[in-house]
Amino acid sequence: MRAQEAGRAAARSGRPPTACPHKGRSDREVLLRAAWVRGYAKSRELLHPSM
Repeated sequence: MRAQEAGRAAARSGRPPTACPHKGRSDREVLLRAAWVRGYAKSRELLHPSM
């Protein structure tokens, strides 16, 4: 849940999706990256519905 919230916060602050701190080098990192991206995408969808 913290990774999703961090992704949402990054999107709200205008940071690019490449700002994700989780690089996916381990199974845990892959899961954290996926959660971060989901949070980022959901926030971007809410901020910019036409995208």
